[in-house]
Amino acid sequence: MARINFSVLTILSVTLLLPVLSLSFSPDSPSDRRLLVLLDDLSLKSSLSIFFNSLKSRGFDLDFKLADDPKLALQRYGQYLYDGLILFSPSIERFGGALDLAAVLDFVDSGHDLIIAADSSASDLIKSVATECGVDFDEDPSALVIDHKSYAVAGTEGDHTLIAADDFIESDVLLGKNKIEAPVLFKGIAHSLNAANTLVLKVLSASPSAYSANPSSKLSSPPSLTGSSISLLSVIQARNNARIMITGSLDMFSNRIFRSSVQKAGSPKKYDKSGNEQFVTELSKWVFHERGHLKAVNLRHNKAGETDEPAMYRIKDDLDFSVEIYEWSGKSWEPYVANDVQVQFYMMSPYVLKTLSNDKKGLYHTSFKVPDVYGVFQFKVEYNRLGYTSLLLSKQIPVRPFRHNEYERFITAAFPYYGASFTMMAGFFIFSFVYLYHK
Repeated sequence: MARINFSVLTILSVTLLLPVLSLSFSPDSPSDRRLLVLLDDLSLKSSLSIFFNSLKSRGFDLDFKLADDPKLALQRYGQYLYDGLILFSPSIERFGGALDLAAVLDFVDSGHDLIIAADSSASDLIKSVATECGVDFDEDPSALVIDHKSYAVAGTEGDHTLIAADDFIESDVLLGKNKIEAPVLFKGIAHSLNAANTLVLKVLSASPSAYSANPSSKLSSPPSLTGSSISLLSVIQARNNARIMITGSLDMFSNRIFRSSVQKAGSPKKYDKSGNEQFVTELSKWVFHERGHLKAVNLRHNKAGETDEPAMYRIKDDLDFSVEIYEWSGKSWEPYVANDVQVQFYMMSPYVLKTLSNDKKGLYHTSFKVPDVYGVFQFKVEYNRLGYTSLLLSKQIPVRPFRHNEYERFITAAFPYYGASFTMMAGFFIFSFVYLYHK
C-alpha cells in the first residue's frame, strides 16, 4: 500500500512539474520566458524594483531566490526550469543547492541567457564566471573606476568614482532606435575583454582619462587598466546564440541611480534623469531576445519557370532560390529587411555567391545558372551581423552532367573539326579518282 501511495505521489509531482518545464525557451516563439534572479539580500527586490517591474511588464516570470538557497537548481529531470539567469549576488562565495560554476556554464552552453552585475565586493566565484565568458575583472579587490574628467558633478564625493559615461556602441539593435541623450551613471569595478575571445563587445566604454585603482590610497605603480581599454558594460553572443551581459556596477540597476539627475564634469548641460533606465532596459531587451532575434523559414529552390523542387539539377540549368527571414519584435514576427544576405552554391568552396534581393515582406530571392561542374552541392545561407542571432541554413542537392542524348547534335565550337573531316574525305576521294583513272 505504501509503495502504491509513493508511486501516485511521484506521478502527481511530475504532472505538476510539466507546466513549469514547458516554459522553456523556443527559438520559434521567444516569449513567456521564466527568469531566475539570484540576490545577496532579498531587500534588493525593492531597491532594484524599477528594473524588475520593467521585465515583468514585458511578460517575464521572475523567480527571486537567495544565491545560497540550499534548494537552488537550474534543471530537473533533465529539463531546464528557467530560460534566463540574473546574478545580482556579487559577494556570493558559493552558490547553494545544485548550482555551481559548471552548472552556470552548462546553462549558457545550452543556449540560455545570463546577466552578471558585480561591484567592489565581487567574489572569486563571480569573477570566475565572467572570466569563462571572456571578461576579466580587475584583480585588485579594492580598485574602482576613477575618472577625474568625466565624473558626475552631483556625486563627486572627492574621489570621482561616480562616472558619467556616454561612450556607447553604435548599434540600434543593441540599444534601440531612440538615442540615449543623458549620460549613464556608473560606480563600480573595471573589466577588460579577453583578446582571444572575438565574441565579446564593449557596449559602454570608459573615457580615455579613466583608470582603475584604489581611490583611498596613492598610486605606487601605474594602474593595469586605463583609458578606453576599460569596459564598463560588455555583452557576448555565443555561437549557439546565447546572450550574456556583464557589468561591474550593481548600482547601475538601482532605483536611486535611475531617478538621479546627472551633469557631466565640464558640460553645462544638466539632465533631470540619468540614462541608466533607458540604457539597461533597452539592453535587457536584446539579452532576452526581444530584439535582434532572427529566424529563417521556407528555403526553396526550383528550375526557372517551374514550381516543384527537383531531386537534382543538370549542369547549366537556370534556377530560382528563395528564403524567408523574420525578426522577433517582442510580440510578433516582423519581416526582416537587409541588403547583405547572401546564398552560396557550395561544394568544397563556393562556386556561386549571390546577394539576395528582398521584397521588404521577408522574402529573399535570386536566380542563377548552375555551374558547369557536377557533384553534390549545397545551397548555404550563412548570416552573421552585429547584434543579430546568426543564421546557418543548408540544403543538399546533386548536380549531374549532360546525358549522351542531351548534347547538341552539332556543336558550334566543333565546326572546324567537322570541316577538317569532310575536307579529308573529299581529298581522299579526289586522290583515288585521279590515281585510278589518270595514269
